[in-house]
Amino acid sequence: MLKVTGSAMPSPVFAAAPAGDGETENTAPLLRDELTLYNDPPQQMSPYEEPPEAGQLEQRVATIRKLTEPYTGWCRGTYDQIKPKVQSAVKFGSDSYAYLNNPPKDFYPRAGVIGFTGILGLFLARGSRAKRLIYPVGLMTVSASLYYPEQAATIVKSTGDSVYDRAVQSYAALERMVKPRSRAEKGTDSDIKP
Repeated sequence: MLKVTGSAMPSPVFAAAPAGDGETENTAPLLRDELTLYNDPPQQMSPYEEPPEAGQLEQRVATIRKLTEPYTGWCRGTYDQIKPKVQSAVKFGSDSYAYLNNPPKDFYPRAGVIGFTGILGLFLARGSRAKRLIYPVGLMTVSASLYYPEQAATIVKSTGDSVYDRAVQSYAALERMVKPRSRAEKGTDSDIKP
């Protein structure tokens, strides 16, 4: 057994002993730097030389990357647009599942009555497509507002305010289109035109 001494701590190196009388000869300890296993390989290129050219595999991979770059960018953009929508749908689904696992008292009978009024509205709405849309939605809205009056009042209030604002805006736009312009406005427009 040979002892190797290094900078940090000596560690033993096991080397094959020559076959002989069983006596080992004492040799000087080897330093870690003297062993080829611990030496850094010599640098073959200087820092000013260019790196070796890329092999065929590297060139093909680079070509494939260049060709697929627009598609991967498009996929990233699409993913970034779809991800929030999917997350909100998953959150809605998990919230609905949690709500339906522990529903409030009389939820299912009320939902059944509201659904039945929608089917009744489809039965009563024979004829035009407008009736097929208005009757079921109207009857379901009425029955839901009977069971949930507080929520219906807040929805009607917010919807009423927005409908009123839209009505005022559309009336003002219609008034500008229909109302004839005064002569003073017509005179100033004719002076400007060449």
